[in-house]
Amino acid sequence: MKTLLHSLVAGAVLLSLPAHAETYPSKPITFIVPFGPGSGTDTITRVAAQHLGAALKQSVVVEDRPGANGALAALYVARSAPDGYTLFMSTNSPHSAAPFLMKNVGYDPLKDFAAVTRMGSYTLMLCVNPEIPATTVKELIAYARANPGKLSFASGNTSGVVAGETLKHWAEVDMLHVPYKSVPPALNDVLAGRVSMMFADLTTALPHVRAGTLRALAVTRLKRSALIPELPTLDEAGVKGFDMDSWAAIFAPAGTPSDIIALLSAELRKIIDSPEVKTNLGNAGFEAFSSSPKELEDFAADQLGKWGKMIKQAGIQPE
Repeated sequence: MKTLLHSLVAGAVLLSLPAHAETYPSKPITFIVPFGPGSGTDTITRVAAQHLGAALKQSVVVEDRPGANGALAALYVARSAPDGYTLFMSTNSPHSAAPFLMKNVGYDPLKDFAAVTRMGSYTLMLCVNPEIPATTVKELIAYARANPGKLSFASGNTSGVVAGETLKHWAEVDMLHVPYKSVPPALNDVLAGRVSMMFADLTTALPHVRAGTLRALAVTRLKRSALIPELPTLDEAGVKGFDMDSWAAIFAPAGTPSDIIALLSAELRKIIDSPEVKTNLGNAGFEAFSSSPKELEDFAADQLGKWGKMIKQAGIQPE
């Protein structure tokens, strides 16, 4: 039923396009990614880009622009021509958290972007180097309290920053924060033992957990992950009320013609909601689902308020 509905919507969009949009796209489209190669966001973007290129019969290029918790990529997209040829695979990092973690990101996360569709949600898990003498969150906190300043946590995005600082604040422990531009290099240093732990997405970290080179202690959402159901939630582990939903969504620069937004949204929703893509991304630890542009607008506004509150409660000061 969903596939039929999306096909009808796409057909209606094509019939209603004004003359100037009938030739869109007439050149390659670029997806901007706020994190580096191998990150969860890079992975899901390449899946979306491949299918969108086939649907529109045009090349879709993926360009990684990591740095400043995604703010560099967001600023680049915000300043790009609003013609439908620059798309942004954004996340809660540049859209929800960076505006509160930085004194001036240089863009407005709501006014400077045109919503296209949601992509879905990540599940994060708290992972430690196997040399750390803790197999549960309770043991980790006890060890941190007994060894103040000895542990460190890495972050490759704002989810890692906020989750780490929230745990640190809640448990009242002394841990060093070590920031990175993206999750893969942060994870490499945790694997090597240079950093004690981090909150990482399943897409990037699950293969290492299954290989035994990384130890997972808990997931950040209130509901256990179907991919690793034996892992408790942080709420179950004692950090009551901890519920972090890390998300991905597609935006274009503000001012992009509404007919192009409608076309992109219709095509991308068919892709994201297809059983093949849902299964492939699900196996990689990402829950794929789409939304209308208006639903994404409302969601982005709600998340901005939610993340601002979490950051304030964790006692994080903007830099």
